[in-house]
Amino acid sequence: MTPQQPSTSTRRTVLAGTAVTLGSLGLAGCADDTGDEGTDGDEIEETTENSSDDTDDSDDASSEVHAEYETTEVAVTDSDGEELGTVTAAIADTPEFQGLGLSDTEELPDDRGMLFVYESVEDREFFMREMSFGIDIVFADDEGIITDIHHAPEPGPDEDGSEQTYAGRGQYVLEVVYEWTAERDVEEGDRLEFEL
Repeated sequence: MTPQQPSTSTRRTVLAGTAVTLGSLGLAGCADDTGDEGTDGDEIEETTENSSDDTDDSDDASSEVHAEYETTEVAVTDSDGEELGTVTAAIADTPEFQGLGLSDTEELPDDRGMLFVYESVEDREFFMREMSFGIDIVFADDEGIITDIHHAPEPGPDEDGSEQTYAGRGQYVLEVVYEWTAERDVEEGDRLEFEL
């Protein structure tokens, strides 16, 4: 998903270099309308599903996801410190990476995600522009406490996702596969734990 850009600017114009204010982007297939900086997008050429008979191929496919990004392990814990789930997240901490987000990713394995990193806690808006799959969008404050969770379905066949917007407040935004948070009982007040 990509953080919301002003309506005059699109992902294609950003990538073409015609957008003047890349600092207002924060995409993972979504966009953010704040002035914080973030990192660029993810691209998957081909992935395979994990299966017990083919772990080597699935590990290879998962390692190809966002190969050009730095990554961090993100654990989600509840208020008692119990781990609810983990993902390896590509770090989107530059305007270029945030502007692209997950919109250039064909498929996202269950064990992968994207972590948008900003300078401060602010109100942010992400949208599903040019996304080819649904995601969960998790907003967290400066201490990693989850402030909002959205389940953002894949845009319809005649939609580009620009109208699907998801607002929240945070310094960090984690994007994972659709319903990942529901399957792990992740909720507001839980914590994202990671090292940058």
